[in-house]
Amino acid sequence: MIMEQEKMTMQEVEKKIEIYKELFSVVRLLKGEEIEETQKQKTDGINGVDTSCQCYSSWKKQHPCDNCISIKALHEKTQKTKLEFLDNEVFEVIAKYMEIDGEPYVMELLNRMEEETFVDSIGREKLVEKLTVYNDKLYKDVLTGAYNRLYYEEDVKKRMQTSGVALIDVDDFKLYNDTYGHLTGDMALVTVANAIKKCIRKTDILVRYGGDEFILVLPDVNEDILIRKLQRVQHAIQHASVPGYSKLQLSVSIGGVVSSNESIESAVSRADKLMYQAKTDKNMVVTEKNKVNHDGEISPLEQTNRMKPQILIIDDSEINRDLLAQMLEGEYQILQAEDGEHGIQMLEQHGREVSLVLLDIIMPGMDGFEVLSYINRRQWIEDIPVIMISGEHTETAIRHAYEFGAVDYINRPYDAKIVYQRVTNTIKLYAKQRRLISLITDQINEKEKNNQMMIRILSQIVEFRNGESGSHVLHINKLTEMLLDCLIQKTDQYQLDGQMVSMIATASSLHDIGKIGVDEKILNKPGKLTKEEFEIMKTHTIIGAAILEHLENYQDELMVKVAHEICRWHHERFDGKGYPDGLKADEIPISAQVVSVADVYDALVSERVYKKAFSHEKALQMILDGECGQFNPILIDCLKEISEEIKTEYNEQS
Repeated sequence: MIMEQEKMTMQEVEKKIEIYKELFSVVRLLKGEEIEETQKQKTDGINGVDTSCQCYSSWKKQHPCDNCISIKALHEKTQKTKLEFLDNEVFEVIAKYMEIDGEPYVMELLNRMEEETFVDSIGREKLVEKLTVYNDKLYKDVLTGAYNRLYYEEDVKKRMQTSGVALIDVDDFKLYNDTYGHLTGDMALVTVANAIKKCIRKTDILVRYGGDEFILVLPDVNEDILIRKLQRVQHAIQHASVPGYSKLQLSVSIGGVVSSNESIESAVSRADKLMYQAKTDKNMVVTEKNKVNHDGEISPLEQTNRMKPQILIIDDSEINRDLLAQMLEGEYQILQAEDGEHGIQMLEQHGREVSLVLLDIIMPGMDGFEVLSYINRRQWIEDIPVIMISGEHTETAIRHAYEFGAVDYINRPYDAKIVYQRVTNTIKLYAKQRRLISLITDQINEKEKNNQMMIRILSQIVEFRNGESGSHVLHINKLTEMLLDCLIQKTDQYQLDGQMVSMIATASSLHDIGKIGVDEKILNKPGKLTKEEFEIMKTHTIIGAAILEHLENYQDELMVKVAHEICRWHHERFDGKGYPDGLKADEIPISAQVVSVADVYDALVSERVYKKAFSHEKALQMILDGECGQFNPILIDCLKEISEEIKTEYNEQS
C-alpha cells in the first residue's frame, strides 16, 4: 500500500526538492515511464541498438547501471539505498518512490560521503573484508587462485611500468587431459600455480591467461633478477608432484622480457615469441639475453641464438632467398641453398636440426618436385615440413605439391605477414607433434614394461609352484621371439609384423598358468607319471584357457586372445596327435605352434625333478627326429637356421 505522505502534487514536490538540495549533492526527479524506457534501452543495447543513459550528467556513464535501484523502487513502490563509487569517491544513493498528481515517479537523492565519517573502525574492517571477498570473486581464477583474464584486461595490460614479464605455458597439457582426464589436468594446473606462487613476492602478479598459460608480472626487476627468478619457477614446477600422480612429470616453457616504456600488453606479445622458442625443446626458459635449459643451467645470448629454429630456403633466385630471409631472420636461423642438389646436401648435413623447408618449384637441374620426392624417399618429410613457394599458380602444380607431401603452398607475390604466420604456425604444429609422439612412445614403453613385469610375476608364481627355475619363462619368451623373427623372413603366410611378434613373445610367458590348478604332488613328482596322473597334468591347458575366459571385460583384447591360444594349444602337434583338442597343421594358431617348439626345446635342455638336462645338440636332434612329436616344417627349418644363436643365447644366460 502507498503511504499517504508519498502521494503529492507537483507543487508540493518542488518545495521538497528545494529542501533536499540543501542536504544532498544531487536531487533528481524521474518519471516512471522514463525509467521504464531506460530499462528497455538497456535490453536494446545488448541487441546492438545504441542507447544513452540519464545517469550521464551525474556519473558520466554511457550505459544504464547493472544494479539500478530506481527501477527496483519503481516496481516495488518503496525506497531503496545503495553505495555508488565514482573514481575515488563514495556516494550514498537513495531512490524514493512517490506518486505525483496520480503518476508514478522516483526521486533520486545523491550525497558524497566522507571516508572518515561514513563508517566506524569496526565497520570499516567488515566493509574491507566484504569488498575483498567481492574482488576475489570478480578477479580471481576459481581453480588456481591466480588472477583471471578479466583482471588482466581491466587492470594490468595497460600499465606502463618497469617490470619483468613472463608468459608461462604448461607443456603437453592437452595430453594430460586426454590421457588422464580433465580432473587430473585441473590438478596439474593447480600444482603449477602453487609452485609459481612459492617463488614470487606479494607485489608480483600471477594471472591465469588461458587454459594452460600464465602471465607473471614482476615489478622493478632487471634481466639478471628476471632470469634467476624464472629459473626458480622452472625448477619448482619440474620438481612439483601432482597429488595421486607421482609419475606425472610437469614442465613449462617460459618466455620472459624486461618491460620499460611500454605497456604490459606489448611486453606479453614479445614474451610470447620467446616462449615459442622455448617450446621447440620444452622445459626451457628463454629471455632476450639468456636461456635456462632442461637441467636449470643459464646460458648467455650467444648460445641462445643457436636455439632459434632453422629454416632452409631452397630457391635458385638470390633475390627471392634474401626477401624470405629478411622476413624471417628475426625469429629464425636462415640457411640458404641456390639449387635442389645443394638443398639436399644441406638437409643431409643438418638433418632434423632443420625445422622447416621453403622450397621453390622451378629451378635448373633438380626442380622442387624432385627435391620433395627425394625428401619423401628418405622419410625426412615425417619430421621436416616443406612449404612450397612459387609463382606457379596452376591447379596441377598445387595438387602435385600436396601429393608429394608439402604441408602448405604459398603463391608469389606474397604478403610478408602471411608468410611469417604460416611458417610460424607450421613449426609450432610440428614441434608439438614431435613432443607428443615422444611422450606417447615413452608412455607406451612404460605400460609395456609394466605389462610384461606383471605377466612375469604371475608366471614366476606358477614356475615356483612347479618347482622349476624362473629362467624357463625367460627362455620361452626369448626363443619365441627368435623363432618368429626367423619365420617372418621365410614367409608372409602368417601375416606377422613387429607388433604381433612382441605380443606373442609376451603372451608366451603365460603358457603354463593352468598348472596352478594341478596338484603339486603331480607337478613335482620325481619319477614318471602314471597314465591317470598324466591325464590330470594335461588338463593344465584347459585350466589356463578357462582362467583367461573368465576375464570377461578383456575378451576383445588381442593380448588375451593370443594368450588363450597359447595356453590351450601349445601341446597340440602338427600331425594332430597332441592335446587337448587334437588340432593339426594350421588349425593350430601360429602363436601356439611357435611356443610349442620353444617349450619342448627348453624342457629338453633344462634339468627337471624327473630328468637330467640334455645338451643343445642332443635336444635339437631329438626334435628333428620327431621324438617329441611333429612340428610345422617351416618352424623346424627356423630352429635349424638359428641353432647357433640359440646355443649362444643359452651359454650367455648360464
